[in-house]
Order: sequence, then C-alpha cells, then structure tokens
Amino acid sequence: DIEAFLSFYSEDVKLYTYPNKLDSDGKAAMREGYASFFKNAKVLNCKITKRIVTKNIVIDEEDIQYNDTKFGGVAIYEVENGKIVKVTFFQ
Repeated sequence: DIEAFLSFYSEDVKLYTYPNKLDSDGKAAMREGYASFFKNAKVLNCKITKRIVTKNIVIDEEDIQYNDTKFGGVAIYEVENGKIVKVTFFQ
C-alpha cells in the first residue's frame, strides 16, 4: 500500500544517495518514483536488522526482499514534527 508507506513522510521530503546526490524532492515525486516499484511487487518486505536513534535521527540497517531479489541497505532518516523530512541511502 503505497499511500500507507508515504503517510510517514512530510510533503517536502528529500531523498538522497550518500553523500549528497538528490534523488527525489517532495512527496509527489516520491510517489511517482515508487509507484511502479509497488505496482510490480509480488513480494515486498523490509526487515530492520539494526537501529540507532539519537534525537531526531534514525539510522537503520535493512534487509529487503523485492520479488525474488534480496539486498541490504542502510538509511538515515531525519524526522521533524513526527514526519520523515530527509532520507539518505547508502549503497
């Protein structure tokens, strides 16, 4: 459910690839970027294997399965007023 997924993000959320490559600017752009990902998913699962929380920063190590593909990743989430405003992905 892409709308449930997006409900945690602010309207002006920015997505980056480390260190500072802007990949997506705003929830509408994020929705557009993730739409085919969700539409084509027969299996979509993300398990958080490690989490560090300090003030408004959350760092997650994640194991992800998308259909038959499994991969890992690290994401840093910055939260303001209960919504994610910035995400930096490490590949």
